[in-house]
Amino acid sequence: MTMAGQVHEGGSILLEEGKIRAVGKVHVDEGKEDLTVIDAKGNWVMPGLMEAHCHMGISEEKKGMEGDDCNENVEPVTPWLRGIDAINPMDAAFDDAVRAGITTVMAGPGSANVVGGQFAVIKTKGRRIDDLIVKAPAAMKVAFGENPKVNYSGQGKMPVTRMAIAGMLRRELFAAKQYFEKKNENPEGFEEDFQYESWIPVFQKKIPIKAHVHRVDDIFTALRIAKEFDLKVTLDHCSEGHLIAEAVAESGAPAIVGPDFASRNKIEVQNMAFKTAGVLQKAGALIAITTDHPVSIINALPLCAGMAVKSGLPMEEGLKAITINPAVICGVEDRVGSLEAGKDADVVIYSGNPMEMFTETLCTIIDGNIVYKKQGFLT
Repeated sequence: MTMAGQVHEGGSILLEEGKIRAVGKVHVDEGKEDLTVIDAKGNWVMPGLMEAHCHMGISEEKKGMEGDDCNENVEPVTPWLRGIDAINPMDAAFDDAVRAGITTVMAGPGSANVVGGQFAVIKTKGRRIDDLIVKAPAAMKVAFGENPKVNYSGQGKMPVTRMAIAGMLRRELFAAKQYFEKKNENPEGFEEDFQYESWIPVFQKKIPIKAHVHRVDDIFTALRIAKEFDLKVTLDHCSEGHLIAEAVAESGAPAIVGPDFASRNKIEVQNMAFKTAGVLQKAGALIAITTDHPVSIINALPLCAGMAVKSGLPMEEGLKAITINPAVICGVEDRVGSLEAGKDADVVIYSGNPMEMFTETLCTIIDGNIVYKKQGFLT
């Protein structure tokens, strides 16, 4: 399954120097020095899976407060914060991801703040975050609705209403846009401001605002503000997206749907359902599936896609929702998401369809290196 529109039965993949060199009917000289040959006959060979929205390494497992760096929840607008400064690749979730065949994730700050900071797209195997980066910054996190309201309601300061959340974001974007325009007009001798510098790739449309939205009204507010400032936006969670599927599709904003394995433990997720991804996809929206780890565990990503398929998402679209679609949404489709010549050598071998419960991950390859293999495989 190349996730590039082709399925090769009995085909081969040539990996060299961390890249995919060829896919399909590839002639390989098996006598070539330093060549490793993997026989995957009878199994599924796919691109590494991708998670489009999570907090791996920034909300560490097993470490409580000491390992929780997800939300700087005493200051509501913090665009200058960078997720890469808090993501710990030694978090146990990284090994879980690798064993599930998840080779790339977009990770970053949580949703307690109106503006939380910068997300990054990273690989899932290594000890130094700088060596794992695919794209950073990759998005600017913003949040609407219940989370900022609840976080700041007891602090005696804004925001405590949805009006304030939207107003504070507009005020920040208004100032940042003025800064961006003035710098473009007179770059020589311009006095830079650390806070507003972080918004430049957003106004250049190199990265989107990554909007935490669950309810219909919050989805529309995010779209309204993105349109006002002419910004790219992704609708993360989009839990009530199935109620306004045509409007979401018409907006052109991608939806990163989930975490539907989680409980409906907040008012704004009362209409959360596995059917959302399928309804949005059939309406014409570009969708990806998320676990929102650690809200749902990262290795449940393919099962979340499977549940969406069970609830109406077409089978192939379920696979796309955890491979090429998140790569496109996160702006890294030139590197990951499908098996095509020139892309990163991130390959997974499964015993069957990864969206099925009893399918096993047999081997995970990242950048051409075997980083996991099931005991007994390749012996």
